[in-house]
Amino acid sequence: MALTQVSSSRCAGGFQKVFEHDSTELKCKMKFAVYLPPKAETDKCPVMYWLSGLTCTEQNFITKAGSQLAAAEHGIIIVAPDTSPRGCNIEGEDESWDFGTGAGFYIDATQDPWSTNYRMYSYVTEELPKLINTNFPTNPDKMSICGHSMGGHGALICALKNPGKYKAVSAFAPICNPLQCPWGQKAFSGYLGPDRSTWEEYDATVLAGSYSGPQLDILIDQGCDDQFLSASQLLPDNLIAVCSERKIPVVFRLQPGYDHSYFFIYSFINDHIKHHAKYLKA
Repeated sequence: MALTQVSSSRCAGGFQKVFEHDSTELKCKMKFAVYLPPKAETDKCPVMYWLSGLTCTEQNFITKAGSQLAAAEHGIIIVAPDTSPRGCNIEGEDESWDFGTGAGFYIDATQDPWSTNYRMYSYVTEELPKLINTNFPTNPDKMSICGHSMGGHGALICALKNPGKYKAVSAFAPICNPLQCPWGQKAFSGYLGPDRSTWEEYDATVLAGSYSGPQLDILIDQGCDDQFLSASQLLPDNLIAVCSERKIPVVFRLQPGYDHSYFFIYSFINDHIKHHAKYLKA
């Protein structure tokens, strides 16, 4: 599990780094970003995983979200992987922005030709944490997960499918009910096939309906002027209704005037890191 350092920049008293490695799950070279707070020079730190949205790489979050100051303050390592395998030479992987490259949807594909490489769920939940815990000063028992849009969907399903693994979860404008929205239907039919019953294990709203693990306090921020909210791609009301029924605590904040962009994430990332710190330090 050799890592190659691609870049390293001093940031907020710590270091913002990018590494590359050969992924066993995805069978290609993958990059991920890792922010090491000042505390990591002397102590083991908890880890927050950030999952980005459609079209993103490991770069978007680290250059636009402004997370490093809060991560430094709370002594949290932040790991931001890419959003899909890269350079797999699969026919059709670069034809659209919401399927294939940059659109792995954090699921394990079962359909040819995607099933060999498109295993982002196993990469994020298994391979990447092992890699991080082996190579960086982490506290392996203290991890959490957060994401935006497609990555918000990823964060929610990772937490709901693995009770107790993640101490906290939060999301910005997540795709909450992919079975019912065009983005989800396109991705799931391509990666998982036509049998919609197989889609349910990757839908946060469905998973919340059967969740029976330790209490999970979910924080979700959603911009009121988000064009994808009005286009019925995100469907947060469906998730909130199920969580309310199942008594899963959700703080859902509608933010007037904010859209789907990183300007929105930048505006509230400190609240999310504070939310994670509360549970990672407990």
